[in-house]
Formats: sequence, structure tokens, C-alpha cells
Amino acid sequence: MRYKDTSDLEISLLLEAIYRKHGYDFRQYSQAHIRRRIMNRMAISGFEDVSQIQSKVLNDETFASEFLQDLSITVTEMFRDPIFYRSLRENVIPILKTYPFIKIWHAGCATGEEAYSMAILLQEEGLYDRTTIYATDFNQLALNQAKEGIFSNKMIKEYTTNYQLAGGKESFSSYYTSNYDNVIMNQSLKKNIVWANHNLVTDSVFAEVNLILCRNVLIYFDKNLQNKVQSLFYNSLINGGVLCLGSKESLRFSDLYEEYIELDAKQRIFKKKY
Repeated sequence: MRYKDTSDLEISLLLEAIYRKHGYDFRQYSQAHIRRRIMNRMAISGFEDVSQIQSKVLNDETFASEFLQDLSITVTEMFRDPIFYRSLRENVIPILKTYPFIKIWHAGCATGEEAYSMAILLQEEGLYDRTTIYATDFNQLALNQAKEGIFSNKMIKEYTTNYQLAGGKESFSSYYTSNYDNVIMNQSLKKNIVWANHNLVTDSVFAEVNLILCRNVLIYFDKNLQNKVQSLFYNSLINGGVLCLGSKESLRFSDLYEEYIELDAKQRIFKKKY
């Protein structure tokens, strides 16, 4: 491939260096996303060009770790997109209730807010005791934070509103205890969540599951990588299993679109055909 823009070539070499030195593959991520993160790091650290980042990534383990955090996707919140969770309760919970045991894969869980949201929803629907939630991410620091289940008090007002709009049945405050500037999620919500390191780009099928949630992650991948990950999800779902994507993501233009039926097209909820 020939590069007209020198910075495009430098970015390509940087991503290749990260993959070969550290094993993390960002080569098929959205170029717009990668460029934004790199420009932000250059501004923070005072680098004059991308090649300086490459040198630091190859020779400074501490910097490399920080930069990998820059490139990972950690944007999340409790009951994000409340209408989606309302649809989940109305359209997917009845399906899950037909199974004696339920396995859910929350792929790209970041700091865990949506996994706890799912645990709350399942508890209210009487399903949590027969469910295992596998919450995975390649970002180990984010996973460590997720395991602790400690979130800033500043977000609770917004989370409470989200919970109520999502059709919550209890007082949201019953799911956590306040401790100074933070809240700590109840232990009862953590008991059936398995936190695990898994890289959607380089790892294979994680488990055979009834439901997969991967919302607002695929938008950061290019088309080829999106197709690869969608195949991974298809092969991980049981027949009749449900896939939930983000509001700006779709299966409509993928090779697998005909293999699903739309349970809620607007909320991007799809059921794998038998």
C-alpha cells in the first residue's frame, strides 16, 4: 500500500509496532478513531510527530501501557440508552425465561456499568440466580475497576434517571451503598458475573451463550473487522439466541443479516434463526 500522507504511514507503522511488540491489534480499527486518540496523546505529551510515540511505545513499558489505555474504548454508563433496556425487558426477557440456565456474554464491557445494569434487570425479573454473565474486555485496568463495582457519586443522578426510564421496578439506591464520593454496588449483583480478559480482535469464540451484548464497540472497527467479529458472535450464540448491538450499529449490510430476524430493529436487537 502506498501512502500519500506521511502521518498515515506513521500511524500504520505505529499500529504494526504495537502489534508486533505487545500483541494488541488495532490495525483494523476505524482510522478516524485511531487518529483522534493519537492526536490527543500528542497534545498531552508534547510529541511533535507520530514517530516519537512509536519510539516510546517500543522502549518504555509504562508509556506503552498508558497508550494502550488511550486506544481502548471505555465510554459506558448505567442503563445506557434506557429505551434499549426497556425493549430488552419486553422482548428478550420472555425468551430467556424459557431456558433453565442462561449464559450471557457482555463483550467489550469496559468498566462494567452495563454488566451491573443487566444484573439488576435480571434480578428484578427473577432470572439472576440461574444466569451467568461473562463480562469481557481486553483492557485489564478497566476490568479491575469493573470487578470492584465502585463508581463516582457524581454519576448517580444520571444513572437513577436512566434506570427509571428503563422501567426499573425498585428504588435504584437499593442496589448500592454510598461511601464518601463513591457508591459501591451490592455484592448480590456481583455473584454471577465472571470478569475475563478477551480480545475481540485476536481471540476466538468465548463460550456458547443465549444472549450477547456488544454495544457501541463495532463502530470503532473497519468493515472487515466488523464482519470478523459478527462471525464470532454468530458462532457463539445458540440457535434462537439474541444479539444486541449499539444504536449506530447494524447487521443489515453484513453477510449474516439473513441469518437473524429483527426483534427490535430500532434498538438493534436480533434473534439468530433456528
